[in-house]
Amino acid sequence: MQSGQSELLGEVAQYYSSKLAEHGETARGVDWNGPESQTLRFEQLCRILDDTCDYSLNDLGCGYGSLLDHLRQRPGNVDYQGIDVSQAMVDAAIKRYARQPNARFLQAAAPDRVADFSVASGIFNVRLERSDDQWFDFIQATLDVLDRHSHKGFAFNCLTSYSDADKRRDYLYYADPCQLFDICKRRYAKQVALLHDYGLYEFTILVRKCS
Repeated sequence: MQSGQSELLGEVAQYYSSKLAEHGETARGVDWNGPESQTLRFEQLCRILDDTCDYSLNDLGCGYGSLLDHLRQRPGNVDYQGIDVSQAMVDAAIKRYARQPNARFLQAAAPDRVADFSVASGIFNVRLERSDDQWFDFIQATLDVLDRHSHKGFAFNCLTSYSDADKRRDYLYYADPCQLFDICKRRYAKQVALLHDYGLYEFTILVRKCS
């Protein structure tokens, strides 16, 4: 990992560790507004999954592991790996899911295995003091990580550049959905879906590597 990206990830880890310390294992503890929007977000990401079979999944930026609860309510059995740059988040996840079968957590910037699917929720939002160019480079590098560690496909979300001006915050990054759709279509797979119709100031992209 380049030193610049290592420094960036250190800043992100510190930010989310502080949120967890302030709000605990809640939606606000991973910097979301509340549980309702978090569930809606999970539903969009999970559209990448095949409901009829067992599967493995990497959750990049897993936080305290709340996606696992959502996955356990879906058809099939998941072999889950949660990955986060924040050691505090990983420690909380390990404690929370200590008795869960087929669940493992790793403090790292990337998975240590190739899974059927990978997802990333919210990790592209908080840029802090980074410039647009620096943050976009980070997004592209992370999409490469998702691609390399996914056999069947991956999904991710971003805040949208179509957000109302008065809703924007300087420390957040608002991505161009058309630009990221084009990158995914050209680099990763022919089957790519852009979801921008679920009522939040964000979008989700699904990349299907196997039809």
